[in-house]
Amino acid sequence: MLLSLVLHTYSMRYVLPAAVMMGTAPTYVLAWGAWRLLSAVLPARFYREVDDRLYTIYQSMVLFFFENYTGVQVIIYGDLPKNKENVIYLSNHQCTVDWIIADMLAIRQNALGHVRYVLKDGLKWLPLYGWYFSQHGGVYVKRSAKFNEKEMREKLRAQMKAETPMYLVIFPEGTRYNPEIPKVIADSQSFAEKEGLAILKHVLTPRVKATHVAIDTMKDYLDAVYDVTVAYEGTVDHKGQRKLAPSMTDSFEDWAASLLSGHPTLFKTSFKTNGIVSPSLQHILFRDLIIRRFQPFSCWTSHCLMVN
Repeated sequence: MLLSLVLHTYSMRYVLPAAVMMGTAPTYVLAWGAWRLLSAVLPARFYREVDDRLYTIYQSMVLFFFENYTGVQVIIYGDLPKNKENVIYLSNHQCTVDWIIADMLAIRQNALGHVRYVLKDGLKWLPLYGWYFSQHGGVYVKRSAKFNEKEMREKLRAQMKAETPMYLVIFPEGTRYNPEIPKVIADSQSFAEKEGLAILKHVLTPRVKATHVAIDTMKDYLDAVYDVTVAYEGTVDHKGQRKLAPSMTDSFEDWAASLLSGHPTLFKTSFKTNGIVSPSLQHILFRDLIIRRFQPFSCWTSHCLMVN
């Protein structure tokens, strides 16, 4: 009887973090809203500094549960600067946990409050968070022909004018690589074939409009572009076929067992031209650069993450 009670209690240990994170979200939004009203008569920098601090506090709590509470091991390959930088963070995208990986790197640079996202437009309707992410400096974008380049550039220029610290997270694939939705993968590969691009097996063909606009707009403001590859253990079966990556709705125990590593590399390219190259050709050259960054995925196992 006692043993059964102990085992049952142990199995419920992941209810606590889920309850705390969900329960504190409304409180956080209310605290932020109060500060937003109070700071309306103050210089913008005061609002931004406190907003970044509030965001750091909340995300630190989230990371405590995802990293320390679970005892997960995070292995980082590459040089991660300890100092704060204005950066764009580019990564492959498999699941909702990818957002947590960006936080794990940012907190190690004391830049957690500076994390802002380029998000697909539909996420602005996300309860509580949707509107807040935009207020925190995030950018919502629509896909393909509906993409509003002017609007995105104006938002980023406003952030630069305010000297907002930027840790801008972008997933160039635009949507998650999900082996359980083969149509999305097939459509991505068909698009690559139609455009004469390399057909990628373990990632989707990156859509580079938002990435291009972000880097082009902020090229004189950025210190670096972080090129990050994330792999999760257990996402390949015995036949070598990809399996679904963990999600934030999975139990913490399953998530902790799945996280394998982050593989960040940095390239500090200025992305400047001599003024002769046309904007359309610049876009093509930039697209080819991003495709090459995604192309090295030649295998996907716990022993072979990325071939450089």
